[in-house]
Amino acid sequence: MAAKGVVEGYLDAVATKDWDRLRASVTEDVVREGPFGDVYTGVDSYVEFLATLMPTLRGYAMDVARVTYVEDGRRAFAELSETVEMDGRSTVTPEVLVFDLDGDERIARVTIYTRSS
Repeated sequence: MAAKGVVEGYLDAVATKDWDRLRASVTEDVVREGPFGDVYTGVDSYVEFLATLMPTLRGYAMDVARVTYVEDGRRAFAELSETVEMDGRSTVTPEVLVFDLDGDERIARVTIYTRSS
């Protein structure tokens, strides 16, 4: 059973751009499925993607509403919103992230869903 708290640590690592901590929270063969059909496989590819993207997001902020663990701690759902500045205005995107966790307290898969209105 994966320990509760691994998802919260991962989200904090993303928000603070702590790539070493993020790397330690995921498996070597992690799969990240984004809301636009984009897929990154493997820790190196995923961390490189985030490390390149995140510094370009002006006014970035993450607000985590809650994290819920289910299936004996092997799956978690995070409800959150991400804010970025676009055209001089803050844009908030509500999201749900689904995490599949392995038995070693690490994240094996991240699937991101955004709400469109």
